[in-house]
Amino acid sequence: MKVLCYGVRDVEEPFFKALNKDYRFDITCIPDYLNTAETAKMAEGFQAVILRGNCWATKENLDIYKACGVQYVLTRTVGVNHIDTEYARSLGFKMAYVPFYSPNAIAELAVTHAMMLLRNMALTADSCGHKDFRVVSAMFSREIRNCVVGIIGLGRIGFTAAKLFKGLGAQVLGYDIYKKENVEDIVRQVELDELIQNSDIISVHVPFIKGNEKLGTEAFFNKMKKNAIFINTGRGETVDTRALINAVKSGHLAGAGVDTLDKESELFFKDFSDKEIENADFRELAALYPRVLISPHIGSFTDEAVKNMIETTYANLQELIDSGTSKNEI
Repeated sequence: MKVLCYGVRDVEEPFFKALNKDYRFDITCIPDYLNTAETAKMAEGFQAVILRGNCWATKENLDIYKACGVQYVLTRTVGVNHIDTEYARSLGFKMAYVPFYSPNAIAELAVTHAMMLLRNMALTADSCGHKDFRVVSAMFSREIRNCVVGIIGLGRIGFTAAKLFKGLGAQVLGYDIYKKENVEDIVRQVELDELIQNSDIISVHVPFIKGNEKLGTEAFFNKMKKNAIFINTGRGETVDTRALINAVKSGHLAGAGVDTLDKESELFFKDFSDKEIENADFRELAALYPRVLISPHIGSFTDEAVKNMIETTYANLQELIDSGTSKNEI
């Protein structure tokens, strides 16, 4: 089975090769993302493709895959909104996804963003990096043990984040549309409005379901406490970027940390160091550093998460080959 793996970074390729020993697929790893007809045509002669986030399996690209002889379209992600799944099914593609991977990878990044903002570490490190070792008022911070942290979404990742914040001494509030059992030793579950209004830090860990209204809206941010911190390491589509910009610029929020953005493929994985960012909202958001910390969707960019994603994807493909179905079939 010839398999083309898109968006593979150099540090990931050894995992693809090592984890293939039990499957012996004919693996080809490329750094390119599926985002043009040319990248779709790279699948000529392959029976399967493995995508990642921001690899766009549109109708046009799926038609090319069909013409190239691709039979299996797999994604090593939890989200599948980058694949036109209905059209893919109509063409007869077999598809599968990764239902979960290391929750610590995302949760630890959320805590990192929160603690950097709480302790003003980006500002402080940047000043010292420029040989300015003065202590200024903007470096003054709160201690996490005196803060209330609100976790929106109490799935595997959200609950792991709750445990990490609890371990640092914070009081943790939680909200999920489905009330969770046996979590009260870590998190006190409350209604969403109570969480928004009482949290010093809010960390969002909810999926994006097409058609749902955004969670992070102007009304949401207006309800947040003055000088609160907003963290999103979940799905960028759940937050209105302009509303977030306004909340930080106005001084209502102390800061924000984001690993995902709506329409992030316009920005992430590209180098704008010597040119202007085309998207005005992204340009303005980046200019709010160090009050806004942006990471380019690196939540799953850890050894354990990459291992989990590749292992599950290989197993999915083998199941589809052997039986025509997979427990993680899309």
